[in-house]
Amino acid sequence: MSAHEPTTGTPDADTAGTPDAGTPDAAGPVPVLAVVGRPNVGKSTLVNRIIGRREAVVEDRPGVTRDRVSYDATWNGRAFTVVDTGGWDPDARGLAERIAAQAEVAVSLADAVLFVVDATVGTTDADEAVVKILRKADKPVVLAANKVDDQRTEAEAYALWNLGLGEPWPVSAIHGRGSGDLLDAVLAVLPDPPPQDDVPVGGPRRIAIVGRPNVGKSSLLNKLAGSERVVVDDASGTTVDPVDELVELGGRTWRFIDTAGIRKRVKGASGQEYYASLRTSTAIERAEVAVLVVDGSQSISEQDQRIIQTVRESGRALVIAFNKWDLVDEERRYYLDREIERDLVQVPWAPRINITARTGWHVDRLVPALDRALEGWETRVSTGQLNSFLGRLVAEHPHPVRSGKQPKILFGTQSSVAPPTFVLFTSGKLEASYERYIERRLREEFGFVGSPIVLQQRPREKRKR
Repeated sequence: MSAHEPTTGTPDADTAGTPDAGTPDAAGPVPVLAVVGRPNVGKSTLVNRIIGRREAVVEDRPGVTRDRVSYDATWNGRAFTVVDTGGWDPDARGLAERIAAQAEVAVSLADAVLFVVDATVGTTDADEAVVKILRKADKPVVLAANKVDDQRTEAEAYALWNLGLGEPWPVSAIHGRGSGDLLDAVLAVLPDPPPQDDVPVGGPRRIAIVGRPNVGKSSLLNKLAGSERVVVDDASGTTVDPVDELVELGGRTWRFIDTAGIRKRVKGASGQEYYASLRTSTAIERAEVAVLVVDGSQSISEQDQRIIQTVRESGRALVIAFNKWDLVDEERRYYLDREIERDLVQVPWAPRINITARTGWHVDRLVPALDRALEGWETRVSTGQLNSFLGRLVAEHPHPVRSGKQPKILFGTQSSVAPPTFVLFTSGKLEASYERYIERRLREEFGFVGSPIVLQQRPREKRKR
């Protein structure tokens, strides 16, 4: 299915919005709806229609969605969670078999199931095999007959009664036809959320796991979560949609976001790759810390450096994890040290850890590194401390004279944290090299481990005569 264009003005094209914080349902644990079906029946397009925005990656070929991915949705004032899954083929092998296993897990954890069938194709053997599995799961099932774009197809859709799952709801995920009636049927089978008064403030820390394809991002999330949460395969590019997972580590809850491997420049990517890159950039924006996973057994690439630049420009804290350390021998360590000095010279402040995600070796070192990065990201320096420091710095190392002029720092203040942002009021524009010197001395004095520093200049305007 191709990505849908939101439709307005027709009764059936109503789309659910994002969760409404004002509704009582949004406070308690919300019910979960798993969306399952064969590959390429339009599950992700229907998920986008339900949540009212283009979140799930959609492309006109089967197998784009691989993991179970959760999205928040609201319909008629009731909040619920929609879980998009990969295509479910009971006879699948290899990667497709692990994708089907994720769909089975999604059904086992859900309160109700939305079973999507392609009405233009009708019932297949695979659909009937999935129905048997759904009957064993003993969960309420709503049957969606997708790709019903006209009256003729709607008449054909009623042949799906023979699946034995009750009334098929004809719907067009692309155009929104029938989506309102379908959502009403979904709400009828979803349980009411229990009332919950004590809602935690702030929420868990958000960590994005980023890196090139096939460096072990999904393996790391699975090891942290203690279960096969995301599909892992030797083929690169297995993860497409960002996957959120709440993980208990060090006595606290963290929200980890597994992202698609960034393969090339977004301009050069196409289709699925293009949308996956955009979702990854959005995941970095949503996160507080980005964990860059690097394959320690391979050279640091230009792609790794580009991802670091993306994280810095987003103003997020950074931790670098060198994965597959069991494949790094003495000779590789020697060359890796040289590469770090040469290629990571822009981020000497980022904490670095060596891990093996597959076995779990030293994965426990991630939490202390995250704590240090978050502490540096949220460090605030008082105005008095900062100006005392700037006074000493200028006295020890004043700005060089250029063309008979020497800019001076008159005053400084920290305008914000996350990332630490400083405003320097000066008598003239400071050179970039002197800015870098100020940043280096700020780190020596106050730390800021794992966090980029933003320096803004406010040169004093000359008074007009």
